Amino acid sequence: MLYSVRGELIHLEANVAVICCGGVGFRCRITMNTARRLPKLGSEAMLYTMMDVREDAIELFGFAEKKELDCFKQLIGITGVGPKAAIAVLSELSPDQVALAAASGDHKAFTRANGVGPKLAQRMVLELKDKVAALTSSVDGIELPSGNAQTVGNAAEAVKALGALGFSQSEAAQTVGKLDETLPVEELVRQALRQLAKR
Repeated sequence: MLYSVRGELIHLEANVAVICCGGVGFRCRITMNTARRLPKLGSEAMLYTMMDVREDAIELFGFAEKKELDCFKQLIGITGVGPKAAIAVLSELSPDQVALAAASGDHKAFTRANGVGPKLAQRMVLELKDKVAALTSSVDGIELPSGNAQTVGNAAEAVKALGALGFSQSEAAQTVGKLDETLPVEELVRQALRQLAKR
């Protein structure tokens, strides 16, 4: 219904931003990642939005990037994941980190989000794994061709290989996420091992 809102940022609090457009203040639920990207009060701001209409409430959700909105839609499409849990996940993880955690099977990354337990986190990984290419077109600033499942697959294989060498999935996923994921699996593992050796 509402694609985006642009106007003066008139109010900001934990997980809420109010943007005044044409004299109307739109209250948007936001992630902590979006909150960090917003300008100071009184400045112009723009958020991509999604309206959630339920029997007891109508809520507007706002995101600094379209990629974050797309990831939010993917998350709420998972059985048992509502808008509140999706906002919590995207307050802890960027869309790229969500994609990498799903591709590598790292359900523990999702449990960092408030209110997400191990069972729900495992379901997220299971249901997102096949959709992971749609979640991101770039990882850590490296542009990837849209829907390139091969590069995401390379990252997942590299994380698995590092896991077999005794590294935790979280540690491996974070390290691989900082590398050029268009590289072959062997090169990703080699570079990741170099990075991990420096710690």
